[in-house]
Amino acid sequence: MNILLIEDESTLAESILSYLQKEGYHCEWVDNFAKAHEKAWVYKYDCVIVDITLPDGSGLDVIETLKQIKSSSGIIIISAKNSIEDRIKGLDIGADDYLPKPFDLSELNARVKAVIRRRNFEAQNDIMFNEISINPYERNVMINDQSLSLTKKEFDLLLYFVSNQNRVITKESIAEHLWGDDMDMADSFDFIYSHLKNLRKKIEKAGGNDYIETVYGVGYKFTRH
Repeated sequence: MNILLIEDESTLAESILSYLQKEGYHCEWVDNFAKAHEKAWVYKYDCVIVDITLPDGSGLDVIETLKQIKSSSGIIIISAKNSIEDRIKGLDIGADDYLPKPFDLSELNARVKAVIRRRNFEAQNDIMFNEISINPYERNVMINDQSLSLTKKEFDLLLYFVSNQNRVITKESIAEHLWGDDMDMADSFDFIYSHLKNLRKKIEKAGGNDYIETVYGVGYKFTRH
């Protein structure tokens, strides 16, 4: 799960990043409007956590940008500005939730989980795909009631495929989803092939089917047989 944090208070931002990364999220952080606006246009995120007051603009404008490009990201506003007007405007233009500062990090984590669940998985705790059962919040995978041990990247890859079943997913999209900004440092997509190979092997060893189809010259497709 990819999260973008837009927050100009470095101490708070570092605390949020540390907490969410321990919860298994891939997190990126920007501290001003210009960087946030660029990120919103270039990358896709499962959830965007945005402060309203930024040194060079308003977080509300970032939300409007996300809506303009029809982003599917969940959006949570965090702000010390706790006026009714700010809250109403933020929710009116498309934010999913509003959390006033100061807040407990465990509460923010719960809000993030709830937003992602509502956005991507229609409030289901477990995602079912034939014999595969995935719990995205406990990060558990079961194949025919047998627990599957996956690395973080393998789990994120499987969840990404199931969330986009029957759609052709490019290698670039997979790299962006799993590595975010770090994908720019990669010389090739060999790391994707490696994770795919290991994921396939583990699923088949547990008695599952291989649903990953290669679309030559483009990417992959996760589909029912």
